[in-house]
Amino acid sequence: MQGDISGTADWPEAGFPGIRINPDSLRPQIVNEDAVRDALAASTDPADPIFVLLVEGHASDAAELLAEARFKDPESFRLRVFEAEVLSVSHRMDRAIELFRQLVAEVHGTSREALALQYLGRTQYAAGQTAAAVESFSKALDLRVAQSADAAQIYSSTVALQRARDVLDLAC
Repeated sequence: MQGDISGTADWPEAGFPGIRINPDSLRPQIVNEDAVRDALAASTDPADPIFVLLVEGHASDAAELLAEARFKDPESFRLRVFEAEVLSVSHRMDRAIELFRQLVAEVHGTSREALALQYLGRTQYAAGQTAAAVESFSKALDLRVAQSADAAQIYSSTVALQRARDVLDLAC
């Protein structure tokens, strides 16, 4: 099996084998193609190939699979997140941010709020809205800590918040 790309061992996990969050871009990136391929072959979750296509930057292919999956499960939170991610990967940042804000409002006060905030922050960061991203990442981190979330999720929020703060400090 192909090893991880050198120097990525401390990158935050992205929730799928062979994919980690690049601490500079704050976007998921494939670091082990064999692990991704093996995980996809073993997966029965229709959202998994959509996620991998989004990571690879194939927004139109992801959108096709997403439409089929949403038809079967229109209320799926994960698929609704991927709908906004398709917009983000397609460089329609304003629409993606608006959709993530809607998701944050819908899941306010639930265990999903931190994840929605994390995605919102990542999209704001990619759109150059660094101050807004700092606020979203900070809220996500606070919620994850308060909820005693998985250490990998807390680490991911910490790395994203620190990166956004660093970029914001450099801009000032």
